[in-house]
Amino acid sequence: MFIQHMWGVFYNPGKEWLKVKQEKYSVMDYYTKDLIWMCALAPIALFFGTTQVGWSIGLGEYVKLTVASALPIAIAFYFALLAGTYVMARIIHWMEKTYGADASMERCMALTTYTATPLLLAGLAGLWPHVWFVVSIGLLALSYTVYLLYTGVPKIMDIPEEQGFMFSTSILTVGLVVLVGMIATSVILWGIGLSPAYIR
Repeated sequence: MFIQHMWGVFYNPGKEWLKVKQEKYSVMDYYTKDLIWMCALAPIALFFGTTQVGWSIGLGEYVKLTVASALPIAIAFYFALLAGTYVMARIIHWMEKTYGADASMERCMALTTYTATPLLLAGLAGLWPHVWFVVSIGLLALSYTVYLLYTGVPKIMDIPEEQGFMFSTSILTVGLVVLVGMIATSVILWGIGLSPAYIR
């Protein structure tokens, strides 16, 4: 059912969000049946891409990371994605009453999981980590994630379109703050030894 909803929000989000709202899954169900493997796509792809293919910033030569340095970074990235998804769902649940919604934590988790799906799938671009390719795929995925967010919030939260627009904008703003927080954490981890090492 999770896969069906995942693809449903891609090709017919308006109809699929209403189906998602009726489901009775727990927060743990979203992790064990969806997020536990969806969040692994980007770390695995980037691990393979940066160690076997090589990272390229422009038209120059590809630079590879050592397996020993890439592996802990990939593992940390995986757990950061799992944690970040939960943090977003928790923040949405905390903010909902401000916009007249009264959804359960489970519905907030559903919204977070399915709107994040395009970004999680875009992680496969890491198999060929050329910066322009990764950025292009990432921007496309981000655009569709924003679209899913704005179409999903009014339906999942059962609020009018106008309030849904404002709520979606707030969620998007918080999402950017969480992203900046993850980047800042990465910089700190790099500073204490979890930094990439390149093959010379």
